[in-house]
Amino acid sequence: MNRQLETASMTERFDHLLALLSSKSFLNREGLNNEVPFFICPYAATEAVEMASMQKNLVSQLARKGLQPLHVDLYDLVVEILKREGDWDWLIENEATIGKDKLKEELQGVLDTETVLVPEIAARMQNSTGFDVLILTGVGEVFPYIRSHNVLNNLQKVAEDQPTLMFFPGEYTQSLESGAELNLFGQLRDDKYYRAFNVFERHV
Repeated sequence: MNRQLETASMTERFDHLLALLSSKSFLNREGLNNEVPFFICPYAATEAVEMASMQKNLVSQLARKGLQPLHVDLYDLVVEILKREGDWDWLIENEATIGKDKLKEELQGVLDTETVLVPEIAARMQNSTGFDVLILTGVGEVFPYIRSHNVLNNLQKVAEDQPTLMFFPGEYTQSLESGAELNLFGQLRDDKYYRAFNVFERHV
């Protein structure tokens, strides 16, 4: 266990992620005890800008190593779906007047995780010419109408062959007493999800 990496410098965390994600043991899903190859990369919400830059650099450096990362930004995907379905302009025009609860309801209706969002991710996986690791970002930007534990729960059905790494702006805590919890922004419990591994606890 190497929890100290969670608060290490961005450079140290980047070096760990690059070495781990490009290692044969990670790509071959070794040592998972038949669990789904899902990994969480928690970080402080205050590091969002630096982390966004690091995510792009990680994808670029993995490609330089001859790997094929499939990067899906959930916010960009949401905007693409809304524009394609003809809902984007209406939402922009009415966002200020319809209220937060109504807006959340509208977005959840259009962007149902099980029937819309995850099938879109699955389609990108299938349309890829082959990828080594799925990298999910944009979790904080799509809260509260999309919840990260729902994404992971539904991805289990379609993302078993390659590792998935979700960048999470908050804490991923695991204990015998309470199980595993995703705490968004370190304050909001995003519900229990126990089938993922903390990427900073994995050895290269």
